[in-house]
Amino acid sequence: MPEALKKGEVDAGNDPAVTKQFDSETPKDVQFKELYDLIDGQKIGMLSTYRKNVGFVGRSMAVAKRSGPDILYLTNKDSQKFEDLKSNREVQIVFQDTKTQDWISISGEATTASNDDPRIKELYSSTVSAWFGDLKDGVHDGTWKDPRMSLIEVKSKHIVYWKKEVSTLGFMKEVGQAALTGSVAQTGAQRELTGSDIEKERV
Repeated sequence: MPEALKKGEVDAGNDPAVTKQFDSETPKDVQFKELYDLIDGQKIGMLSTYRKNVGFVGRSMAVAKRSGPDILYLTNKDSQKFEDLKSNREVQIVFQDTKTQDWISISGEATTASNDDPRIKELYSSTVSAWFGDLKDGVHDGTWKDPRMSLIEVKSKHIVYWKKEVSTLGFMKEVGQAALTGSVAQTGAQRELTGSDIEKERV
């Protein structure tokens, strides 16, 4: 049910859309499991790198592998994002399910690996070649052997996600009631995983 807005929340400068849905009670192991289910259900998200004199620049990327809280991508070493990462390794990954409105924001640090990394052969699938092309020179063939084929690994540092906890009809009803009554809609739970939480999960 929508919750009434309190004067103390306004005076404190709080954002009630966040504070009223923020969940710190759910155990961290449950939160990580839920997070993994959300990521694995999406597979494609926006990877943003920082470009000098421009700011953050994003592009849609398919996840090659999720390794616990960390994300690996197969990609072309000649892309602009590699130039971005030379000067700033801070990145952001965003996933959103347009059907449920569930979303994930991952802040992390990226490292790159060249074609001699054995994980590239492990992660490669033939469909990846569609994004590289085959020069027919026996070298630049879009396979895992192609010297352009590289790896970006994002080590998560901070994760925030929101998950809908009502039905689609319930979502519409909740938002409608909140708008009519001046209350704040309660449609899901927002959860936060800090650097210390993530390090413990890796261990």
